[in-house]
Amino acid sequence: MWSFMIRSISMRCLTLPQSLPNSLFSINKTNVFRSGFSYPFWRSTVGLFCSTSGEFMRMGDRGVSAVQSIHDHDSISYLSQREAAEIDETLMGPLGFSVDQLMELAGLSVATSIAEVYRPSEYNRVLAICGPGNNGGDGLVAARHLHHFGYKPYICYPKRTPKPLYTGLVTQLESLSVPFLSVEDLPLDLSNDFDILVDAMFGFSFHGAPRPPFDDLIRRMIRSHSYGQTRQKPPVIVSLDIPSGWHVEEGDVDGEGVKPDMLVSLTAPKACAKKFSGPHHFLGGRFVPPLIANKYKFRLPPYPGTSMCVRIGKPPQIDISALRENYISPELLEEHMEADPMDQFRKWFDDALAASLKEPNAMALSTAGKDGKPSSRMVLLKGIDKDGFLWYTNYGSRKAHQISENPHASLLFYWDGLNRQVRVEGPVEKVSELESEQYFHSRPRGSQIGAIVSNQSTIVPGRHVLHQEYQKLEEKFSDGSMIPKPKHWGGYRLKPELFEFWQGQQSRLHDRLQYSPQEIDGKRVWRIDRLAP
Repeated sequence: MWSFMIRSISMRCLTLPQSLPNSLFSINKTNVFRSGFSYPFWRSTVGLFCSTSGEFMRMGDRGVSAVQSIHDHDSISYLSQREAAEIDETLMGPLGFSVDQLMELAGLSVATSIAEVYRPSEYNRVLAICGPGNNGGDGLVAARHLHHFGYKPYICYPKRTPKPLYTGLVTQLESLSVPFLSVEDLPLDLSNDFDILVDAMFGFSFHGAPRPPFDDLIRRMIRSHSYGQTRQKPPVIVSLDIPSGWHVEEGDVDGEGVKPDMLVSLTAPKACAKKFSGPHHFLGGRFVPPLIANKYKFRLPPYPGTSMCVRIGKPPQIDISALRENYISPELLEEHMEADPMDQFRKWFDDALAASLKEPNAMALSTAGKDGKPSSRMVLLKGIDKDGFLWYTNYGSRKAHQISENPHASLLFYWDGLNRQVRVEGPVEKVSELESEQYFHSRPRGSQIGAIVSNQSTIVPGRHVLHQEYQKLEEKFSDGSMIPKPKHWGGYRLKPELFEFWQGQQSRLHDRLQYSPQEIDGKRVWRIDRLAP
């Protein structure tokens, strides 16, 4: 049997002592402020901004209140210019962070925020306009990551900082053949040549009116955004932390600042972000230590999974009919397919594993009873052998009743990151009691108890009933004795009679290759046919 292995992730938490000297938060006025970004600690995904007062949510707390808090401006923390500078000094002083380390994390946060909304297949040409300070450095780092994400970045960096950190960033980009454009090289109308304009000119410590050539670049960016409104797809503006021309706390006071489509706030939103009215506001920089979070009473949304960014505020209203993806994939040709579809499935499944896709063994199982009414649900593939595809479930569930009345089903695997899906159809039968017994006892003990507690698909008066039954059984088997497999629990095997391998392509001209069995000289072989998309 070709078996599946589930890999557990080991996580480390970086903790700080509960009490540190007061000097930790003292401000040394001789230190140089980092103008573009406040940098906190890389944070464990296990807990977010934990405090004894309970103000900060943990990543595991996915309740309604957590969702509401990211939609409500009043529930989000905003930093003043003084607070942002204090946090910077603390991070780069007693907490031991270096500017280059934190700039790297800042630029990665910006690049991942852009990639969350603007796909490189549609917004490929990126112009990053970088200022002389650390906000500009963040833009240079973001451009490098965007290059590796599949975008085509260009850099306008008119006032270069001659420090090794910045010259190193320039060298890194030049080694990737990323073009550097002078102000004179730029067209007056940026909307003809670029899809994304990255505003990385000024950070939170900037004072006064922008000086040449940045005043002209700001005007050119604003004009191009306006010109682009007459086009089908105008260029979008992404601002790093502080939109250029804005006051750090009061926003676009004179109305002459950049009006970005996306604002990526770093560490925590600055006060001016309250005035941001664009469709996409993201928070980047996942490294705030609890000491700083508590001191400034941070209230920020939890980062999902391992992401370096999280959306703040409600996502924009979208016309569902306009949602579409123009897939870019290698051609799927008949001569490249395996003769046996089981071998082809294994090959694609291995690709999904190698791409680190989440739960590549998740599949939609569709069944129908004697009434012909179909139903679908997601289950997990737990094995594949020469006879078919295996999964396990409760024999009293709705799908089990439908299978007993109509022992045929369809499986659908969808691997979004690879633009692929596989459909499998065939008859279904129960696996042997021995197979079910062996798999049941390979599961975690908690899952074994859960299978006994859950009378799947029946109505229960409340979640507390399940927890009570679980606790009773957990206590009963606390001595480590073997947990008996319930009679109502076991496996099914679908024996495939038809496969379809689908590969997304541009302009909806998708590849669809179907395998169906046929007899040739008394032998069963698989025929491959191409289906119209």
